[in-house]
Amino acid sequence: MAKAVQKITLNRSEDIPFDKLELSQSNVRNVKAGVSIENLAEDIARRKLLQSLSVRPILDRDGKETGRFDVPAGGRRYRALELLVSQKRMARTEPVPCIVKRDGEISAEDDSLAENVHRADLHPLDQYRAFQTLREQGLGEEEIAARFFVSVATVRQRLRLASVSPRLLDLYAGDEMKLEQIMAFSITNDHVRQEQVWDTISRQHIRDTYYIRRLLTETTIRAGDRRAVYVGIEVYEAVGGIVMRDLFEQDNGGWLQHPVLLEQLVVEKLKADAEALKAEEGWKWVEAAFDFPYGHTSGLRRFHGKHRELSEEELARHDALKDEADKLDAEYAKAEVSSEDIEHRLEELGSELDQLNDRPYVFDRQDVARGGAFISLAANGELKIERGFVRPEDEPQVEGHSDDAEAGNGDIGGNVIGSSSAGGISVNSKPVSGDPVEDEDDTLRPLSDRLVLDLTATRTVALRNALASDPVIAFVAVLHAFVLKTFYLYGSDSCLELTLQSAKFSQTQGLGDTVWAKEIDQRHEAWGQDLPKNPDNLWGYLVALDEISRQVLFAHCASLSVNAVIEPWNKRTRAIAHAEQIARSIGFDMVEAGWAPTVDNYLGRVTKANILQAVREAKGEQSTQLVDHLKKQDMAREAERLLHGSGWLPGPLRTSVDAASADNLAAAVDKASDDTSEAGSNDLPASLTEDADLGDPNQAAQQSAGYLDAAE
Repeated sequence: MAKAVQKITLNRSEDIPFDKLELSQSNVRNVKAGVSIENLAEDIARRKLLQSLSVRPILDRDGKETGRFDVPAGGRRYRALELLVSQKRMARTEPVPCIVKRDGEISAEDDSLAENVHRADLHPLDQYRAFQTLREQGLGEEEIAARFFVSVATVRQRLRLASVSPRLLDLYAGDEMKLEQIMAFSITNDHVRQEQVWDTISRQHIRDTYYIRRLLTETTIRAGDRRAVYVGIEVYEAVGGIVMRDLFEQDNGGWLQHPVLLEQLVVEKLKADAEALKAEEGWKWVEAAFDFPYGHTSGLRRFHGKHRELSEEELARHDALKDEADKLDAEYAKAEVSSEDIEHRLEELGSELDQLNDRPYVFDRQDVARGGAFISLAANGELKIERGFVRPEDEPQVEGHSDDAEAGNGDIGGNVIGSSSAGGISVNSKPVSGDPVEDEDDTLRPLSDRLVLDLTATRTVALRNALASDPVIAFVAVLHAFVLKTFYLYGSDSCLELTLQSAKFSQTQGLGDTVWAKEIDQRHEAWGQDLPKNPDNLWGYLVALDEISRQVLFAHCASLSVNAVIEPWNKRTRAIAHAEQIARSIGFDMVEAGWAPTVDNYLGRVTKANILQAVREAKGEQSTQLVDHLKKQDMAREAERLLHGSGWLPGPLRTSVDAASADNLAAAVDKASDDTSEAGSNDLPASLTEDADLGDPNQAAQQSAGYLDAAE
C-alpha cells in the first residue's frame, strides 16, 4: 500500500506592533553590504515593505510566550523601520507583517543564513529591461538611479545594452556570451557590424573584449588622436561628426566615426593657421602638413632668431627673483632640517624665472622676408612650427663671392623636400609610402629591398644618436677613417661620410617622430642657438670653448655623417661592417634604444610567413598557433601584441657579435636551455632559441651580409 505524502504547512503571517519586536543576536549578517540602512528606510517610506520579517516568539523560563518576538531574519529591514520610528515618520506601535515560526526544529541562525544565501542577484539583462520599461513610463535616468540607489552611470550602462543586437542579447541570456563581451559590443549601434564581428570571433580562439572593441573601432579615429585634439571634438560634432563612446571602459573620449570629415577639418584649419602665420610674421612662404618626412629641410639654409630682449621692468624683476632664489638656496643648504615652505617658494621662483627666460624668438626682418616656416602637428595635437629656412633660389647673391651653397647633402631615394612651389601655402604634400605586400601570401620571403632600406635607415638614425653620446668613440671612429684614407689605398670605405654629407632619409615615414630623431633635432637646435651667426667668428668661438664642450660638439657633427643604410643598388659591405664595429664599441642595441616591431614599421610590410617566423623565434611554436589562422591584418596586430617586450629584432636591426662574444652567447644559451628543460618554459628571446646563430662562431659576424644575398 502506497504511503501518503505528508503535506507541507506554511507558517502563518501575523501583524505585530513594531515595539514588540527585537533584533536577534542570531542574525548572521554583521558586515555592511549593499544598500545602506538610510537608503532602505527611504525606499520603505516610499513603497512600504515588500517582504515580511521572519520572527520567533521570545519565551520565559517556563517556556511560555512573552508576547515579544526575536527577528533573526530581516535585520536590515528592522533597522530601517527603527530609523523611521526614531525620525518620527512611523509610530512605534505600527503593525509590521511578520512570518512567525514556533517550531524549534531549525535554529534561528540557520534561518538567517538561508535567507541571505538563497538570494539570487538580478540578471543584468533583466535589470536593463526593467530600467528600459521605467524609462518608457516616463522616468529619467536620474530618477531611476535615485529610486534604486544606484549611480546614474550604472543606469546608463544598463540602458546602453539597448544598442546591442537582439540576437547577441539572446546569446547572452543563454550563457553563450559573457557580460564583458556584451558590454564591448555596446560601443556601436550598428547591429549588422556587431553580428559580423561576433561571427568572426566565434570561429577563433581570441574572444577577449579588447579584440572585440578593436574590430568594432578599426575604421574610426581615437578622440586622443592629434588630429582630433587639434580640431576639437566640439567642432567635429558641430558639423555632424559622430563620436562612439564606451560607458563600460575608460575610452579616453571615444572614437570618431567619420575620418574623412576630420581630415577635411584638419586641412582647413592648417591652411588658416599657415596663412595667419605668414601674414602675422611676414614669412615669404609657409608650408603646412599633418607630417613632414624626416629630412624635409634638406638643402635649406637654417637661420636662428634671438630671444626678445627683456624690458627694464622685466630685467629688474628677473634680478629680484634671482637674488631671492640664491638667498633661499643658500639658507636651505645650511639648514639641518628641510623646510617645505622654502622648497615650495624655490619652486615658485624657478617657475617665474623660467617664464621670463622663455621668451619668443625675434628674427631679422631681411631673413624673414626671404625665409619660410613649416607647420605640422605635434604628437599632442598642438601646432609644431619650424621657423627660419631659406631656399637656395632665395639666397642673396653677393657680388664678388662664390656661393658656397651646401652641396652633396645626400637624400636616400632621391626625395628632396623643400624645393616645391615658390611663395605661398601648400598643404600636406607628403610622399606616399610604397612597399606593397600580398595580404594572403603564405611564402616565407626574404625582406624586400625597400624594407631593408627603411629598417637600416631607422637603425642609422638611432646609431647616430647613440654615437653622439659617446665622444671618445666618435673621435676614434673619425680617426679610424682618417688613417684608412691616409695609409691604405684599398678598403678605405667608412660609414662616416667625412665630407660631412648628411644623408636625409625622407622616404621613411614616421622617422622624424622617433625619440632618436627628436633628440638629434633638439641637440642641433641648441648648438645652432649658441654658435655665432657670422662664420668668420666661428674659429674664435671654438678656440674659447672648453674641452668637454668641443668634444660634445665634435661627437654631434661626427654622428650626423653616419650612414649605415643598405640600398638595393649599393650593398656597402665594408661600410656596414664598420658600422657594426662602432655599434659594438658603444654597446649599441636597437632593443635598448627603444625599437619594437609594430604593424607600421615591420609586421604590416612582410608576408604572413615572415610574421609567423618572428613570433616563433620570439615566443615559441605555441604562440604561433594563436595567430596562424588569422587574416594578414589581424595576424600583424596580434603579433605586435605578442612580440611586445620580447626583444625580438629583424635581421637588419641586429648588431652582429665577434667570435668571443659568440662563444659567450653560446654558453649562455646552453645554460638557458638546461634551465628551460627543467622549467618546461619555451618563452625565451630569439637570441636564446635560434640554434642557427650559434653553429659557427663566425656566422654572427657574417649575419649582416647574409641576408643581403637573399634580399629581393
